[in-house]
Amino acid sequence: MRTPAAAAALAILLAACGDRPADRDAAPAAPAAPTAPAAADPPASTPAPPAGGEQGGTADWREVVSVEDAAALGRLDQAWRLARAEAEDKGFADEVEALGPLVDPNAGQADRLQPPPGAYRCRAIKLGSNGPGGLGYLEYPFFRCTIALTPGGDLVLTKTTGSQRTRGLLYPDTDRRLVFIGAQAWGMDETTFPRYGEQRIRDQVGVFERIGSNRWRLVIPWPRVDSKLEILELVR
Repeated sequence: MRTPAAAAALAILLAACGDRPADRDAAPAAPAAPTAPAAADPPASTPAPPAGGEQGGTADWREVVSVEDAAALGRLDQAWRLARAEAEDKGFADEVEALGPLVDPNAGQADRLQPPPGAYRCRAIKLGSNGPGGLGYLEYPFFRCTIALTPGGDLVLTKTTGSQRTRGLLYPDTDRRLVFIGAQAWGMDETTFPRYGEQRIRDQVGVFERIGSNRWRLVIPWPRVDSKLEILELVR
């Protein structure tokens, strides 16, 4: 849990990020990671459900997130704008347009923000690139995700199949979004997930929104690999 001084510093940074766009257009370049889905799902593994309060024993995401990731979240609007523009400029305007509400920054709906526990179909869309020469658009097929509510009250999102899998907690934020804090497992051989903060390049922080009656999305601005904006769509 953050000290009062650290929490105050983070609040100041969040306010600054909301009022003033960053001077650069892209997140720092990161080492390359797999960008194509695996030809076959990796062996299924079921991570142990976290005990209540896995990430600090708090319901306030601000007490868990790093200063760097809070700053990236504060530039969500900029990520949307630049990522879409780059994808369209690189010849993917039709693909972006076909996604409809999934790529509408204002599509988040109030109420029923928490997805019911259970199995979901999910796919990733990546817009823009985070380095020179990168692709402007990547669209993956549907894989599998789960939502679990632990006895301790944690709401856990896990992408269980594919070459890039993620797992993390969903925290309350506003009447239109939750905040996701988690980390990725990569490749076919990893059967466990790192905890948030253990390997910074694996960390993921984003906003989780309902965009339809049985449709949600996780939006990650400035991910450390591949893109400027990553979207994980979940449907039942």
